Amino acid sequence: MTISKKSIFNIVFLIAVFALTLYGVFHGQDLGQIVACIRQCDIRYWIVSICFVVFFVESESVIIYYMMKRVGQDHIKFSHCILYSFVGFFFSCITPSATGGQPAQIYYMKKDKISIPIATVILMIVTITYKLVLVLLGVGVLVVRPEAVMHYLAPVIGWCYLGILLNCFCVGFMLLLVFHPTMAKRILFFGLNILFKMKFIKRKEYYEEKLRKSMEQYSEVAVFFQENSRVVFNVIIITIVQRFLLFFVTWLVYRSFGFKEHGPGIIMVLQGMISVAVDMLPLPGGMGISEQLFLQIFAPIFNSFCLPGMIVSRGLSYYTELILSAILTIVAQLTIGRRKDCKK
Repeated sequence: MTISKKSIFNIVFLIAVFALTLYGVFHGQDLGQIVACIRQCDIRYWIVSICFVVFFVESESVIIYYMMKRVGQDHIKFSHCILYSFVGFFFSCITPSATGGQPAQIYYMKKDKISIPIATVILMIVTITYKLVLVLLGVGVLVVRPEAVMHYLAPVIGWCYLGILLNCFCVGFMLLLVFHPTMAKRILFFGLNILFKMKFIKRKEYYEEKLRKSMEQYSEVAVFFQENSRVVFNVIIITIVQRFLLFFVTWLVYRSFGFKEHGPGIIMVLQGMISVAVDMLPLPGGMGISEQLFLQIFAPIFNSFCLPGMIVSRGLSYYTELILSAILTIVAQLTIGRRKDCKK
């Protein structure tokens, strides 16, 4: 019942945010003129953009598969890792602050006989590196303060600082959990005691034993990554490539309108700073705020085509990802663990 209510809340919240976003973007606008501007685009750039979105999602599959092999999960298929990634991005896109992605991935990994502690640590490292790239980008821009970039960021600089602060806190806390298993164990047992005192659980000893066994496996995996820094370094490199694949979509959209004045570097950095600002906000996919920041930052670059440019950019980088992820999530539901269930 609780899960059902939570799902209903997420759906209603998503629809409400989407409706408000549509109203905020299109209120008072000439829809015919917007459509006419979009029709002028070179759709060849859109096709390349969709390929980059797919590569962006599948880059996480490479990371998951690579780490699974490193921790001895040799039975995992790469095709299933692709499905894990699309499942994660789908639930991240529709839940506030992307909180639904990892639990959904762990659910399907468990169906593939991957223990929850192993899945948790691997996905935590994926999340850490994913957010760490944003932190490095944001801090780098605000420390170096390149004039060409800061000129466009001036209207939204407060959002950038907030995003960096929230991401730094999140990355720091998760690093503590992964690389200080003892602290993670204390936090979990502390939470278990609170649940027992509040009478949410009754068999305290039973859950303590289960938690202790899980933490032993969790600690083993965490120690492995501590002792194999090369693995983490490789994951960071792949994540950097992954992130900039998506940022590059905005430049492809820029080119699809026939613009040539700005190179990919500055547009990718500006799009990256939007991700820095909205990544930790409690909105599904940064919906609403991402559109507004795009319009403020890119207005001098896209000029009168800024609104059509934002529609195409968000349509390709977010809504295309959402639709593809939804389709592959259905595939995951129909395939992962299905054959084993049929045999039983």
